[in-house]
Amino acid sequence: MKKTNRPAGPMTTAIHAGESPDPATLASAPPIHMSSTYVSEDVLGFSAHDLTPESPYAYSRWANPTVAMLEAKIAAMQGTEACLCTASGMAAAAAIFFTFLSAGDHVIVSDVSYAGVAELARDTLPRMGIAVSTVDMSDLAAVSAAIRPETRLIHTETPVNPIGRLTDLAAISALARQAGALLSCDATFASPLGMDTVALGVDLTMHSVTKYICGHGDAVAGAVCGRADLISQMRVEAAIHHGGVLSPFNAWLIARGAATLPLRMKAHAAGAQAVAEWLEADPRVGRVIYPGLASHPQAELAARQMSNMSAMISFQVGDAATGERLARQMIERLEVIHYAVSLGHHRSLIFWMGTEGLMETSFRLEGAQLEAYRAYAGDGIFRLSVGLEDPEDLIADLDRALA
Repeated sequence: MKKTNRPAGPMTTAIHAGESPDPATLASAPPIHMSSTYVSEDVLGFSAHDLTPESPYAYSRWANPTVAMLEAKIAAMQGTEACLCTASGMAAAAAIFFTFLSAGDHVIVSDVSYAGVAELARDTLPRMGIAVSTVDMSDLAAVSAAIRPETRLIHTETPVNPIGRLTDLAAISALARQAGALLSCDATFASPLGMDTVALGVDLTMHSVTKYICGHGDAVAGAVCGRADLISQMRVEAAIHHGGVLSPFNAWLIARGAATLPLRMKAHAAGAQAVAEWLEADPRVGRVIYPGLASHPQAELAARQMSNMSAMISFQVGDAATGERLARQMIERLEVIHYAVSLGHHRSLIFWMGTEGLMETSFRLEGAQLEAYRAYAGDGIFRLSVGLEDPEDLIADLDRALA
């Protein structure tokens, strides 16, 4: 997209940001640069610290034109100065932690997080001398009380995976600023179009790009968006030193999917709203958690903070034993929805998450934190990622599975 001073709308940005006709062939579609190395026209050093934004391409772990195109596109969609793409969403989360935390530092992490992040915070960071506090991010008093003089980072998710709890990002940002800490947020559930994280005060916004940005379930990637100086630090530390770089072919696939993100998110949200309302009205279903429902515990915050409610629904059916039996029934009966992990694809996906098993394998909450989780999620939930199918077909599929 040619640089102008005119603001571009979300659909124009998703299609054109980061792209331009190929200078060698004038091809309209961006090429895939699968080269690992590049011919040098100058004497270059081998240190990542010598790199500047004007440095030529030299080696694809340092930078690659196709990946750079995707980074520019995601940064434009998120409204940040820069973006770093990584090999996976977990590589993006690890990039944040291992770039900005050192031995003796303290980090506050949401007490319910994506399982990989929860395990990294619980098992790996303390082994490296980094103190970790897990806090319910919807409880501002608890977040404030957890802050220490050595707190360097507050990491949250909103909506949180898998229970759909929200974080008031503007309020948490104010606490982080007061403490001199960075605020990072996993906004995968919302997508770059769901929240204006820059306006809400987030320093680093991360995504599992595998999900909504890619949108088609055929490529794994991650991204962190933020100020140029912060992303530059991460590029040296996480990409070049740790090596979690994105394949150019995956970057090309994802950029092709990202071009339709604004249209897809509108359809995702509309479909999810219809399915959530049907689930809430069905007597066989217990609690339904979706930000677009008036019954959501933080419906006011959702309306204030989110411009698109996305398509992640959590719902309960009976107790834990009932849920597990129903999950086996879904595997046999579902015809449209796939019983599978992941989310944000054009296909609808559903998966059963039993509370006890989830606690043991990821969060390991205890005491008051476990009780708060149970109050929110019950004895286990079905996590439904509503795709782009006709809502009537999804409802009919769920009706068969629940029978």
